[in-house]
Amino acid sequence: MTTSKDILCYAVRHNGDWTAIARAIHSQEPAVPVFCQYPCVTFLDPEYPACFRKLRYPPWILFYQGDLRLLNGPAAAVVGSRDASRKALDNTARIVHCLKDRYVIVSGLARGVDARAHTEALDKSTIGILGCGIDRVYPRDNSLLFSRMRKDHLILSEYPPGTPPLPRHFPWRNRLIAAAADLLVVTEAREKSGTMYTVDEALALSVPVWCVPTEFGDESHMGCNRLILQGAGILCDLQQVREL
Repeated sequence: MTTSKDILCYAVRHNGDWTAIARAIHSQEPAVPVFCQYPCVTFLDPEYPACFRKLRYPPWILFYQGDLRLLNGPAAAVVGSRDASRKALDNTARIVHCLKDRYVIVSGLARGVDARAHTEALDKSTIGILGCGIDRVYPRDNSLLFSRMRKDHLILSEYPPGTPPLPRHFPWRNRLIAAAADLLVVTEAREKSGTMYTVDEALALSVPVWCVPTEFGDESHMGCNRLILQGAGILCDLQQVREL
């Protein structure tokens, strides 16, 4: 019978690869005790966050720092471009300011919109979901933000400590951002971007998606307008945000 200690071993052995861990569990791969300096919770544990159990591929294990109970309350995911425009960063701050008294703010601790969303929520509650090991500060220019969130909020990852931020990790990570949220707000996005993976996961989970429309003529960030054409909600003003 597979135990939580076995899953920790498999996660470390297979660098957090979901499929490899599943194979190890199915085949009852021999496991050896593994020490981890960070708190972790597995799919077998009663304290495993309920929001992730609804995923088609729930993470086998979560490594975290901070207050895991933040995943139990109402949450709003706020995501968008890493190369965000000044307008998008300002809109992100204004939207989070309206949401943070009612929702825990969830994002991916990336540059741009993610970092601004977390920063604006530091006086309340925010959750950062990583695409690398929890001991890896990525990107480096978010190091102070990481430090604050590790101490007073929550950061988590399904990848074991030491795992580098490989490009393939981030689209896979985005399913967790969607699952942790009761609503998803996109403040700016390219038509082909990681944000679109988050939106796809949100739609699969019936999480409402709201978008800030892109200014006419801005061809570099047409993702929100495309989503609105496809049926996403459009955010026109802060009063509407207050009513979410």
